[in-house]
Amino acid sequence: MKIKEVARSSRTRFWLYEAATFGLVGTVGAFNGLSFFLDWHYWVFLLYFLIPANILIYGINDIFDYETDKLNPKKGDDAYEALVQPEKQRFLWWWILLTNIPFLFFIPQQTPLIISFAAFVFFASFYSAKPIRAKARPIIDSLFSAGHYIATGVFGYYLAGGIHFPTIGIIAGIAWAVAMHAYSAVPDIKADLQANLKTIAIMIGAKKTIYLCWFLYILAAYIVYDIIPVASLIGGLTFSYFMWQSVKAKSEEALFRVYTYFPLINTIIGAIVSIELFSKNIL
Repeated sequence: MKIKEVARSSRTRFWLYEAATFGLVGTVGAFNGLSFFLDWHYWVFLLYFLIPANILIYGINDIFDYETDKLNPKKGDDAYEALVQPEKQRFLWWWILLTNIPFLFFIPQQTPLIISFAAFVFFASFYSAKPIRAKARPIIDSLFSAGHYIATGVFGYYLAGGIHFPTIGIIAGIAWAVAMHAYSAVPDIKADLQANLKTIAIMIGAKKTIYLCWFLYILAAYIVYDIIPVASLIGGLTFSYFMWQSVKAKSEEALFRVYTYFPLINTIIGAIVSIELFSKNIL
């Protein structure tokens, strides 16, 4: 399996999600100054959450989702996402192991860091992998999807010297991550039905799922308003606009076009969150 194929399987457009959750939201959100930038552990794990972590998350997803993916028009050689054929799955497993295992030896021997990193691997792996395969269990699928982002943020928080458990950030993070996951299931409804895979979007329908996501995005913005009011307001309004566009979409193609904007939207909103957190950390 070529490096280019592994990179495509790892969803390069999503690389910043996990890295930013660790390297900006988690570490800067500890509000313990910016000295962690001088710690080599920070740069090692920023690299980890930028690339190897995504090879783990999406590589396992592609291996266990083959029966669904082969029915999905957005998967394929020339499609929006890669389709990993069975004969290439063994090589992808090797890539996952070889890019992830070395980082285990760099984790500082502190209980919160060990637990949060283990939680990341658990949620990221068993979201797709058997025997749990959370993605086939509505509600649990969204919680597992949120779980690995939360674990990443908590790992960054404690690596930067955070002391108190970041309850508010975790609640807001769960709301945002569950919304993001549930929304991503809407364009896949037809393929998931054909593969007999249950998702929250199948369980309650496309429009109700979009309205649920809309509520969760607003809830996440409200929860963190006192901490990052500017980012909260901009994020709440931006996600509301795109949820409204999703509700108005009159075809699967129109909805999918809205969906393709989300990597850019999340990157921009994440940058605004990071800038506001930086300003509070410095001042």
